Amino acid sequence: MIDSYLRYLEYEKRYSRHTLTAYKTDLQQFATFLGAYETLPEKADYRLIRLWVISLVEDGLHPQSVNRKIASLRSFYKFLLRKQAIDKDPTAPLQALKTPRNLPVFVQEKDLDRLFDHYEFSDDFAGLRDRLILELLYGTGMRRAELLGLTNEAIDKTRRQIKVLGKRNKERIIPVSAGLVELIGKYIQERNKTFGRLPHNKLIVTDKGAPAYPVLVYRTVVRYLGSVVSLDKKSPHILRHSYATHLLNNGADLNAVKDLLGHASLAATQVYTHNSLEKLKKVFKQAHPKA
Repeated sequence: MIDSYLRYLEYEKRYSRHTLTAYKTDLQQFATFLGAYETLPEKADYRLIRLWVISLVEDGLHPQSVNRKIASLRSFYKFLLRKQAIDKDPTAPLQALKTPRNLPVFVQEKDLDRLFDHYEFSDDFAGLRDRLILELLYGTGMRRAELLGLTNEAIDKTRRQIKVLGKRNKERIIPVSAGLVELIGKYIQERNKTFGRLPHNKLIVTDKGAPAYPVLVYRTVVRYLGSVVSLDKKSPHILRHSYATHLLNNGADLNAVKDLLGHASLAATQVYTHNSLEKLKKVFKQAHPKA
C-alpha cells in the first residue's frame, strides 16, 4: 500500500520530488520497525505506532523531525481510510511533540542595501548571473526550487511580473520592480551572447550554459551574504524570510504577503509578524517616556 500511496502523492497531489522522498523515507523506516513485530503498516495499531514514536525520541531525533514523521503517518492512514483498506485511523489519538518556536532568521535591510548598492559584482556573465540570483530571491521571495524552475517565458517585462510554479504545481504571479526587469534583460542579453541558442528554456544557467542546480544557488547565496553579514545560517531561504519580514515591517497586508509567498494558509505567514512585533517593541522602548 505504501507504493500505491506514493503514486497518489506524485500523480494526483503532485507533490515535489523532495517531499515525495521525505514521505517515502519516513514510511519505509516505519515499515522496517514493524518488521520486528511481523506487522504490515496497514495492520499496525495505535500501540505499535506509539512505540515507534517513542523509539525515535529515544534515538535522539529532534522533535520537529519526529512530528514530520507523525504527519507522514497521519496522511498515509487517511489515504488508507479513503481506500477502505482500514476501518479506523490508528493515528487519531497520537499527539505531536512540543517544539520550541524559532523565529525566521532574516537579513537587515541596511545589509542588503550594502550588498546590492556597494558590492562590486564581476562584469562577466557569472557576475551578472550571481547578482540576478540574489535579486530574484530577495525581490520576489520565491523558493530556490521555484527559481531553478523559471523559464524564459515566465518573465513578463511589459507587465513587470513573473509567473512562478510553486509547490504542488500551483502557479502564482509575482510583481517585480523596474530595476529587476532591467537586470533580467541585461542578463538574458549577456547569456545569449555567451552561449547562443540553448537546447532548453531555463532562465538561470551555469557557466557552461546548462540549467542551474540547487548547490550552485546555495553556494552563490552563502558566498555573497557572507560578505555583508555574520549570520551563522546563510541560505536561499534566508532571503525569502527577509523579503517577507521587510514587507511586513513596511506596512504590507498579511494576506497580500501570504499570496506573494505562495503559502496555503495564513498560519504559515503569521510567523513573520513576530519579527515585526519585535521591531515595534524596540521603537516603543526607545520612544515612549513610560517604556
